[in-house]
Amino acid sequence: MKAIILSAGEGSRMRPLTLTKPKTMLPVAGKPIIQYNIESLRNNGIIDILLIVRYKEEMVRNYFGDGRDFGVNITYKTQKDFLGTANAISYGEDFIDESIIVLNGDIILDDEVIGEIIEKYNEEKPDTLMVLTEVEDPSAFGVVEIENGYIKNIVEKPKKEEAPSNLVNAGIYIFNKDIFDKINRTEISERGEYEITDSVSLQIEEGKEVKGYKTSKDWIDVGRPWELIEVNESLIGDLKTEIKGIVEGGAFIHGNVHLDEGSIIRAGVYIEGNVYIGKNCDIGPNSYIRGNSYFGDNVHVGNAVEIKNSIIMENTNVSHLSYVGDSVIGSNCNIAAGTNIANLRFDNATIKTKIKDKKIDSGRRKLGAIIGDSVKTGINSSFSPGVKVGFNSTIGSGVLLYDDVPSDTRVLVKQNHIIQDKKVKR
Repeated sequence: MKAIILSAGEGSRMRPLTLTKPKTMLPVAGKPIIQYNIESLRNNGIIDILLIVRYKEEMVRNYFGDGRDFGVNITYKTQKDFLGTANAISYGEDFIDESIIVLNGDIILDDEVIGEIIEKYNEEKPDTLMVLTEVEDPSAFGVVEIENGYIKNIVEKPKKEEAPSNLVNAGIYIFNKDIFDKINRTEISERGEYEITDSVSLQIEEGKEVKGYKTSKDWIDVGRPWELIEVNESLIGDLKTEIKGIVEGGAFIHGNVHLDEGSIIRAGVYIEGNVYIGKNCDIGPNSYIRGNSYFGDNVHVGNAVEIKNSIIMENTNVSHLSYVGDSVIGSNCNIAAGTNIANLRFDNATIKTKIKDKKIDSGRRKLGAIIGDSVKTGINSSFSPGVKVGFNSTIGSGVLLYDDVPSDTRVLVKQNHIIQDKKVKR
């Protein structure tokens, strides 16, 4: 069996983090999202992997190369146009031998889930195995009508009261070669894409064996910025202590900490693990690092900083006397002295944030800021819970930020009023 991982899209719901990185390359607990699936496939004996790429594909290609360093054989194909999942999978027609497992690159499946799916397919050898998940309200999904394990129909986004079941398509499949015949005969949908569910429906119409399977374990879907924090919380919980750098006397570590080569934890630092610290980081002195925090390579955390449950990407500085709570901060940022990123509303209500210009409830009582790459803050600036700051923007000294800020924008305080203007783009 071989594998296809779909990694062509940007992931617009993850903006501003994906303005400079493809979603599948966003880091959690020390690795890009997509790497977890590559390693799980490898651990289940699947080493021939085709990556379908397009958006900022050079980042994926440069990181994984031919896969040799990860124990797999990786080849790449560039999806020429964003024409849907069936179109993306069609690039694997010359790659398949007998069967192929197809995964989205922005979900995380552990070894057990992938092993269970493969075992189920090998036991029954249907033409298609579609992995299903159960939801409370199926009206926003492709819902399956299932009988004795066989899928009889797929209904796209039915009214809740008309849905044939609460089982929906999870976007994980195992196909044999027949699927490529059906993809070639699939017509473009109303939204201008070739839908893989339409291809599977052609199989059903022709009497092919299409089986649905609900796994015994759940997996992690990373679609929105706060879900990046949640998946980091989950995966970093499995961290084991590994100290490759230096821990000075007078530093206190409770819980598990990964400290990579060239990094130093200075005197007076108090860590409540689990915490992941990458290469060549400088932490402290006298900082408080709280559980589930992740620091990429070359991160500097200054004196008397508190960081809680946050992702700080590579080459970012968090200067002295700052607080960062339940946040994601991109690469190459400078968080100036006295910056405070709040993560809790006065009324303790769950925090809403904008996704594609719509306010969405994150369901989290604590959520700080989502900050894109190359952002700079001024001294004593403050961020309200749930705000987003775009790539290459500047938040001036003393600003109290209540609203999202676009990319390449400068926010200043002038005569007791907050003003925004466009910066000169790099």
